Amino acid sequence: MKILYLETSSKNCSVAISDSETLLCVAEEVSENYKHSESLHTFVEWALEGAEITLKEIDAVCLGKGPGSYTGLRIGAASAKGFCYGLNIPLIAVNSLESMKEPFLGQNYDLVIPLVDARRMEVYTAVYSGISGEEISATEAKVLDESSYQEFKDKKVLFVGDGAKKAKDILQLPKAEFNEDIYPSAKFLVKKTLEKMEAKEFEDIAYFEPFYLKDFHGVKKKKSED
Repeated sequence: MKILYLETSSKNCSVAISDSETLLCVAEEVSENYKHSESLHTFVEWALEGAEITLKEIDAVCLGKGPGSYTGLRIGAASAKGFCYGLNIPLIAVNSLESMKEPFLGQNYDLVIPLVDARRMEVYTAVYSGISGEEISATEAKVLDESSYQEFKDKKVLFVGDGAKKAKDILQLPKAEFNEDIYPSAKFLVKKTLEKMEAKEFEDIAYFEPFYLKDFHGVKKKKSED
């Protein structure tokens, strides 16, 4: 079962391919300029070449569905749908925050909490067990202040993601650790994807939308005065 993974919800444009649970290849780059529209299909080509397979051998596509960058998610979703339509294969969608906690499970943390920067003092976040990875608190958009996460002040907590930088400055949690250089990555979507494959939790390709969490707010045009 060869699966193509796309993760474009953050500054990390990330592509991976696995043969069931075995990771075959990863191509990814963190860019401040969100070059996903330029890089994504090149990374898919590189990943296929590295895995020594062709696109026609892909059995399913997994998309990191967000939350995160509105533009990045649109690009990833459009590409994932295109591959699924063209190859007539299923689409699986996994919460992008799931990939952020995966590498830190079983490392003596009580909780792993992804924090994705959502501008100002807001973050996209969820709370996971540091042992089992089980979701303890559902994904939400949260405005941080000094009282945030005080219910975990006696626990060993690891905050991960680009939102951890601003959290570190204000959270009053003496046992907490912060890792700012973590972004959602396609290579950490494998475990959850295989669970969804086994349960046949596939998306309706025609109607699938990424997990934006918040409405998109663009620049408002001035009304004409005539």
